[in-house]
Amino acid sequence: MKKIARYFKECVLEMKKVSWPAKGEVIHSTWVVIISTIVFAVVLGLVDTVLGLCLDLIF
Repeated sequence: MKKIARYFKECVLEMKKVSWPAKGEVIHSTWVVIISTIVFAVVLGLVDTVLGLCLDLIF
């Protein structure tokens, strides 16, 4: 039981040391992830379509 209590005390101490990002940084990073995901999905969709058309021409 003492080990569990010590574990949680150490967790709290470590969480106090964490440098949390500002709200603006989080919003900016979120937009970067959303936009890069959309761009990657579009590129992957185009590659899939082109390869599918090529395979239809071959077979």
